[in-house]
Amino acid sequence: MDHKRRKREIEQLEKKVEDLRRLASPQIPEAELERVRAEINFLKRDFHAHLDAWQRTQLARHPQRPSTLDYIRLLFADFTEIHGDRAFADDPAMVTGMARFHGRPVAVIGQQKGRDTKQKLARNFGMSKPEGYRKALRVMKIAGKFGRPIFTFVDTPGAYPGIDAEERGQAEAIARNLREMARLPVPIIVTITGEGGSGGALAIAVGDTVNMLENSIYSVISPEGCASIIWRDASKAEQAAAALKISAPDLLELGLIDEIVPEPDGGAHLNHEATAQLLDPVLERWLKELVRLPTPELLDRRYEKYRRMGQFMEQAAIP
Repeated sequence: MDHKRRKREIEQLEKKVEDLRRLASPQIPEAELERVRAEINFLKRDFHAHLDAWQRTQLARHPQRPSTLDYIRLLFADFTEIHGDRAFADDPAMVTGMARFHGRPVAVIGQQKGRDTKQKLARNFGMSKPEGYRKALRVMKIAGKFGRPIFTFVDTPGAYPGIDAEERGQAEAIARNLREMARLPVPIIVTITGEGGSGGALAIAVGDTVNMLENSIYSVISPEGCASIIWRDASKAEQAAAALKISAPDLLELGLIDEIVPEPDGGAHLNHEATAQLLDPVLERWLKELVRLPTPELLDRRYEKYRRMGQFMEQAAIP
């Protein structure tokens, strides 16, 4: 059964339950309604457990998915935002600041896309310019100086490719972040919450642990971009998504991420509070583990983590 047919079946069952609820009478016992609801919930869980890479891409881009500011509101206390890179300007696409997580002082950094057209334009669709990455690095260095663990939330199609960004050193800003994050003397906990696009994502994603929400994606290029390069046809994005191995299960199998965080039934966009409740214990567990490590061991583990990526062994065929 394909996904479209299964989705139609779920929608029909939901309509049936709603009709039964409106027409409820002594002849329609509540137990029958509960039975159908349970069947719907089972089908929903099964449906979302078997989404392909392109379908997860659509969910990762859903405009109602929780954003960095939503996670800050739901997971952190006493957040104070820090603006500006002390060199050129403030970048609204990158949110940075200090907060408390379970009582511990921490730094929080993440991309912010915006939901409606006005917000998206103001936040540049979550695509940071060099000043955004330099602002993030400024906050990271403050965190390193004062021993504050760093939480980053990744959700961007990629770094902004405009001429003004290139003129101000986009590539240099991203490269500097990669280098500096590799040697920051505090724990760095990364969570891919939506789209993890290219170097724009990696610039705040060099961490001691990288978690991914169940329906997020993480890739060197968008499926549309890949399809345009490989097949000269952006309409082959679905095929490209499968080939790129951009979903959380694929990346976990390849050893590029450390943990998949489950989402509420139907996806994170349907219930922000439930999503935060599922993410909170994961972040707390990793924080407790990482803060116990002496700084030299923390840095050695981080270095080895990224040195191991992309290393594969070929086994000779048995004659």
